[in-house]
Amino acid sequence: MLHIKSFTFNPFQENTYLLYDESGQGAIIDPGCYEDSEKQELENFIKQNKITVKQILNTHCHIDHVLGNTWAKRTFGVPLLIHEKEIPVIKSVEVYAPNYGFHMYEGSEPDGFLVEGNEIKIGTETLEILFVPGHAPGHVVFYHQDSKQAIAGDTLFKGSIGRTDLPGGNHNQLISKIKSVLFRLPEDTIIYPGHGPQTTIGFEKINNPFVGQRAML
Repeated sequence: MLHIKSFTFNPFQENTYLLYDESGQGAIIDPGCYEDSEKQELENFIKQNKITVKQILNTHCHIDHVLGNTWAKRTFGVPLLIHEKEIPVIKSVEVYAPNYGFHMYEGSEPDGFLVEGNEIKIGTETLEILFVPGHAPGHVVFYHQDSKQAIAGDTLFKGSIGRTDLPGGNHNQLISKIKSVLFRLPEDTIIYPGHGPQTTIGFEKINNPFVGQRAML
């Protein structure tokens, strides 16, 4: 059984996810923790639940999703995996982080790459890597088929989609990928977004004003 614990961190109100199975093997997805109190909250939960973190995964590498990458790598002694197309994105964070007030940001280097169609193991559980660019050039989504749950980053939100006006963004591409990749998942698939509350594929197919049926009216 896959367990998903969410935390909301940093001024962008980013959702960081901790995934773990019955054996206590786990992975951190998009560690957005920046303040010491945020890092302590995540670490305390991991210790209290006796979770062994095996890897850190980034859905994409915008600043709000990578603020805690280096801290997490150092604290848990595990590798960081990103999509190869996110290399320039993660490198650019070091340049503009001070402009957002993150003067203590530590840049992070990936230790490996996420490849579309490959799988990530969390203990005995398996996540499929889906490639859904548009918000960011190397954006991926992690889908757990057995429980029909997806960590979607900033692709699809409840009633919205990821912004596409940042460098590397492509509005038409994001719309196309949501429809051709995410909307092919079962309608009762739970979407855990990078910001805001969870939703389902079925709800967004009908109600999302950008990609749902209402967008066609």
